[in-house]
Amino acid sequence: MSVRYESAVDVSAIVALDTHVHLECDSHGHLAMPDSFFEASAKYFKAEERTPTLDRIAGIYRERKMAAVVFTVDARTALKHDPNSVDELVADAQRNNDVIIPFGTVDPLMGAEAISEARRQHEELGVRGFKFHASLQAFDPSAAEHYPLWEALQEIGLPCVFHTGQNGMGAGLPGGGGIKLKYSNPLLLDDVAADFPNLPIIMAHPSVPWQEEANSIATHKANVYIDLSGWSPKYFPESLVKLASNVLSNKLLFGTDFPLITPDKWLDAFAALPIKDEARAKILKDNAVRLLGLDAK
Repeated sequence: MSVRYESAVDVSAIVALDTHVHLECDSHGHLAMPDSFFEASAKYFKAEERTPTLDRIAGIYRERKMAAVVFTVDARTALKHDPNSVDELVADAQRNNDVIIPFGTVDPLMGAEAISEARRQHEELGVRGFKFHASLQAFDPSAAEHYPLWEALQEIGLPCVFHTGQNGMGAGLPGGGGIKLKYSNPLLLDDVAADFPNLPIIMAHPSVPWQEEANSIATHKANVYIDLSGWSPKYFPESLVKLASNVLSNKLLFGTDFPLITPDKWLDAFAALPIKDEARAKILKDNAVRLLGLDAK
């Protein structure tokens, strides 16, 4: 029988909320992606601890008085590789529900089956959002064939994270391992945001080389946010840093991409950015608390 997640995160007890953490390996040693992609991304990010368990992740964040959104990616059709179990992820998250918030994932290329699975994950498992990686999953988010899925997710009403910008997955492999960067252009999400205005969309990562587009979309669309994961803050595009203290102060979310980037390294670099203190508080915690509905507990 599936375990249903119920959050026990005490917002007053945490100093930050990391909105972008990957669970890369399940309890049986199954990796979330083929070995070649896994090795390439580890080399690209120079990751130190590549496959922590969810219990280990929880311990790291609990020690730092932080909470974390954790997810995997279902790219079974494009990669011909079985994904990690969302049911297992949720069960482990429930055991650590004081600091872990689980997101679900479905493969958009599975059509109607993806819709029914998304509803199951919401209704039976209690996931608090969904994760998509259009380049890894090989789909165009703006294509009409995927609109029934976005309509269903809008009805569910949970935030959806979409990878944008450069890809560490496949980096350095011949042909990038077949991964196509065009699917990670944030402009594809502008169509989705416009046509589904009640669907909360998180554009994951500084969207290099399309940062200006991402800034514009997040400014223009009330339902669009940007998480700051996947890059050390010292490498953030200047335009993103400039807008962080004003226009985008309510739209930016702390995120690391752990285990690829550790929270300690990310926060050390973030502290050096010229961002107003009131904006820092929003980025590190307040914006995510509001978006995830934790302030309503």
